[in-house]
Amino acid sequence: MSDSKITAVIPVRAGSRRLPNKNILPFANSNLLTNKIQQLKKVKAIDEIVVSSDSDVMLNIARSEDVTAQKRPVEYCDEKSKTFNEVVEWIANNINTDILMWTPCVCPIVDSSAYENAIYTFKNKEPIYDSAVSALLLKEYIFDERGPVNFSIEKHVPSQKLPNWHIITNGFFIAKRADMARWKFVYGKKPLLCEISKFEAIDIDDEADFKLAEYIFKNNLRS
Repeated sequence: MSDSKITAVIPVRAGSRRLPNKNILPFANSNLLTNKIQQLKKVKAIDEIVVSSDSDVMLNIARSEDVTAQKRPVEYCDEKSKTFNEVVEWIANNINTDILMWTPCVCPIVDSSAYENAIYTFKNKEPIYDSAVSALLLKEYIFDERGPVNFSIEKHVPSQKLPNWHIITNGFFIAKRADMARWKFVYGKKPLLCEISKFEAIDIDDEADFKLAEYIFKNNLRS
């Protein structure tokens, strides 16, 4: 896979339910979309960056940053006409590359080194893993309706000795482009879990997330 073309795609759209236009709201010294483009430009392993959107404003931002603008039909952006699976399939089928890295801009704290390391590890461990995903190591005491899930009350252990559980985050998803198109999803059944920090795992969904992420970004709290 050493000669494989690697393309990072940033999927963005005009609408947002909880925080309108969050991708282009002022964030630090730019906005979430520009920030993500500039992060990805630092990753030497990436051959092309594609912004996929129905928004002319966002596509113009892509062009101003000298990256590829992919005009996506509105029905693949409105979250009603097409399922997420269909969106993934459309984007994957309309990008010419070998490996696709899906990089939402709503996780603005992910360091460029995290992308670089994930790409390198995936390329060297495929086909043991069919994909690579950003993940947050979870060391917490988990309950469900039946009681403790990952620990015993009778034999208490420090949180550091709890089983290694992971939460898949929105930082990045890497797989062969053809596999994403076939799966209609951004990762497969054997993903490589690439651990990132709690700061990097922050995912902007609402105004509180936005303000927290901006504070962390401005104060360079990355690890």
